[in-house]
Amino acid sequence: MSLTDRAIEQIRTGALPPGSKLPPEPDLAAQLGLSRNLAREAVKALAVARVLDVRRGDGTYVTSLQPSILLEGLGGAVELLQSDAGALLDLMEVRRLLEPPAAALAATRMSDEALAEVKQHLDAMREAREDVELLNAHDAAFHRAVVSATSNESLLTILDGISGRTLRARIWRGLVDARTAGRTLAEHEAIYEALAARDASLSQAAALMHVNSTEQWLREHLRSRSNGSDDM
Repeated sequence: MSLTDRAIEQIRTGALPPGSKLPPEPDLAAQLGLSRNLAREAVKALAVARVLDVRRGDGTYVTSLQPSILLEGLGGAVELLQSDAGALLDLMEVRRLLEPPAAALAATRMSDEALAEVKQHLDAMREAREDVELLNAHDAAFHRAVVSATSNESLLTILDGISGRTLRARIWRGLVDARTAGRTLAEHEAIYEALAARDASLSQAAALMHVNSTEQWLREHLRSRSNGSDDM
């Protein structure tokens, strides 16, 4: 078992519960059965993984261990993949697997307030027209509001991470340049209407059509780019 695995085991079994302060380094090393140097390395590794929060002048604490914290680094990792065509298509496949069922679940759980938030971002997207930055911001917020309505924090954090802010901006820029942004807006409207009807099957179908359409556009764009005809 690696040194980080030993530390995680202590946390998992409740010896170091969420929010607790780690003991002094010598005591921690003894508790983990490690040398002080190895215990120090374990703390560094777990801090990078957001399992521990090192507060200078105060001490080291176990975080809340909520998905929003532990999976926070996923988005940064995704951004590093933005130049890899294969990785981009892989991410779109993951979105296709997760977003439509999430929309179906949201339809069964969505409150009137959550639905109003979705509509607010949809209206803002219509008004943004060719402002790519605004379109991108409200597009991301639209989808986030939909997934938030599922009340599933793990699902929300994962989809937040794989959505890729840079990729979204590049796609919207391409759609605006190609004058096909209107079609994509219509797809968002279809998702909203299905959610408003509280129709899970229709919401899933509308979300699937939207992700498939975006994925098809991305595949065609990457193909044309590889042929040297344009750049995204």
